[in-house]
Amino acid sequence: MQTLPKSRLLRFVEEAFQLAQRAVSRYSSKFSKQHYTLHQHIVLLCLKVRKDTTYRTLLDELIEMPRIRNAINLTELPAPSTLCKAFDRLDMAVWRVLLNLSVSLLPTNGVAGIDASGFDRSHASKHYTKRAELTIQQLKVTLLVDSKVNAILDLHVTTTRKHDSQIAPSLIKRNPETIDILLGDKGYDDQKIRRLARQHEIRPLIKHREFTSLHKAWNTRLDADLYGQRSQSETVNSTLKRKYGAFVRSRRWWKQFRELALACIVHNLDQAI
Repeated sequence: MQTLPKSRLLRFVEEAFQLAQRAVSRYSSKFSKQHYTLHQHIVLLCLKVRKDTTYRTLLDELIEMPRIRNAINLTELPAPSTLCKAFDRLDMAVWRVLLNLSVSLLPTNGVAGIDASGFDRSHASKHYTKRAELTIQQLKVTLLVDSKVNAILDLHVTTTRKHDSQIAPSLIKRNPETIDILLGDKGYDDQKIRRLARQHEIRPLIKHREFTSLHKAWNTRLDADLYGQRSQSETVNSTLKRKYGAFVRSRRWWKQFRELALACIVHNLDQAI
């Protein structure tokens, strides 16, 4: 019998399953009921984000996907509430480990761009929010993106109106070994950021706000070809919204942060396959 070729979805599931096996143990504790493994939970949560769907719809579709179920040794489908509880139990630290591992699947080049974007904290329609006079506060999501393969190296999420220059230092400190050159627009024009980058042996390529002719001269001297790669960060921000949704479904802030980290992992896995 001729073997059918693997679809992108199947390859995605296999890659996610291997990633989960590297990141976490089989079960959360020795007292676990052991009906499903953490690896299976992680893959199913990744699938939910990749398909931009609900728990119930995903599980309904999996009934007709025997190859996908076989790839993760899933003999019985969990209830939607089981997946929801699994997402609640998996800490942000686990998703950060998975994000770092997903980056290792891609041939990054050390040239990273930093850029921020807003994600809605509700998927209520604009018509409803206007009629009900509601204000939907956005999450500010800052991504650190490799310019060669569009891999998301790290993310920072906040509910406050922090300035870009206040966010960049934490991303630099967490990723000194993966960045050689840091690309940033005028929002990151801060001498403290440049000094911090150089302390970690990172070359800052950040545009100056043009208050004087000297600032204009400095901007003119920037390597235009290299700085032009910063636009990849904007491309990835746009891709996340287009493929996985411009809003977060979760209602609690800590779950919203995890949801966005999960979307970054799914993006990297998609890039890897």
